[in-house]
Amino acid sequence: MLIDGHVHTPFCPHGTKDVLDDYVERALSIGYTEITFTEHAPLPEGFADPTPLKDSAMKREDLEQYFFEIDKVKNKYKGRIRIHTGLEVDYIEGFEKETAAFLDQTGKNLDDAILSVHFLKDRNGDYSCVDYSPANFEKMAGHYGSVDKVYENYYRTVLKSIEANLGLYKPKRIGHITLVHKFQLKYPPEKTFTNEIHHILEKICSCGYEIDCNGAGTAKPLCRETYPPSNVIEKAADMGIPLIYGSDAHQVKELGQGMNFIRKSLHAAD
Repeated sequence: MLIDGHVHTPFCPHGTKDVLDDYVERALSIGYTEITFTEHAPLPEGFADPTPLKDSAMKREDLEQYFFEIDKVKNKYKGRIRIHTGLEVDYIEGFEKETAAFLDQTGKNLDDAILSVHFLKDRNGDYSCVDYSPANFEKMAGHYGSVDKVYENYYRTVLKSIEANLGLYKPKRIGHITLVHKFQLKYPPEKTFTNEIHHILEKICSCGYEIDCNGAGTAKPLCRETYPPSNVIEKAADMGIPLIYGSDAHQVKELGQGMNFIRKSLHAAD
């Protein structure tokens, strides 16, 4: 079975206008049996998007239409491919109550969901988007004092996301757990962060959660590896953690990206 558990939609402000039907038709041509649309959930009440264009997530007023459009393609392609209604929910340190309240309101509409970290809170209480651009990452490293300090805060925040109480509808799949590596070829860390990543895997395992095996990093010119990389995928498989492939596609042509890299990693773990 070919399953893609991480696909974006035209509701993404920083994506494309490729329509849902085109995603599904492309998925069928690849041979997918299941697909989950996981648009960036609206950011929590009171949180100010720190990106320049304020385009990190869909608008709250678009949620109803988002669910309606996915229901339409579910009905249209019924019997040909399983389509799941999902969201990629941001874990934002300090906004746990707001996020839990949102999930309490919308969770009944979801078949699937991902919990991801994109935003980091610094010692002053300010937020930055860790994967926005190389220039922004360089600015973060200067502010934090080093690249390694950014990595440390990222992995600390991922761990907090796993441990956070976000209510009954908390997503059980943790998104792209090494996203901080997106610009590693230009801004490499000095440490390997093996211990931090292993601690995260142990916590995911003990909670019975899943990992988003994300292929998007293979297409990023300053990353060129999956999130997480192959050695971490192999370790997670050895631990018995469920691994769900995600293209993290923001346009139709990105469906299937990185899939072969992940297949090789899983084969090596067998």
